[in-house]
Amino acid sequence: MSGKYFEELEVGLTFEHEPGRTVTETDNLLFTSLTQNPQPLHLDAEFARQSIHGRILVNSIFTLGLVVGLSVADTTLGTTLGNLGFDRTTFPHPVFIGDTVRATSKVIDRRASRTKPDRGIVTFEHTGTNQR
Repeated sequence: MSGKYFEELEVGLTFEHEPGRTVTETDNLLFTSLTQNPQPLHLDAEFARQSIHGRILVNSIFTLGLVVGLSVADTTLGTTLGNLGFDRTTFPHPVFIGDTVRATSKVIDRRASRTKPDRGIVTFEHTGTNQR
């Protein structure tokens, strides 16, 4: 698999990234520990059981990374020079251990770089969903 080049990424082009990925307890525990996030909603089953969710909540930054990661093979694998940032991130639904996350990406803007005319900037809208 390889990513697309600037010339191939027309506005409106949409990708459905397959396969999705099922989140494990180990994924959540390792990511939460690695990022030094002591939030008991991510680590403490008893605490989480008493929350509005009733169980451990997967770290939302893991979810963000997973959604973007699922997109790479189809969009930018081997073709990108870097990530310039994220404009807007929302988490409208929780992700729990055992959920399968799927991702889609849409090219919503494409332009030549103002400072580096030999390069282009592509803006994607990434959307992650689970089975809920």
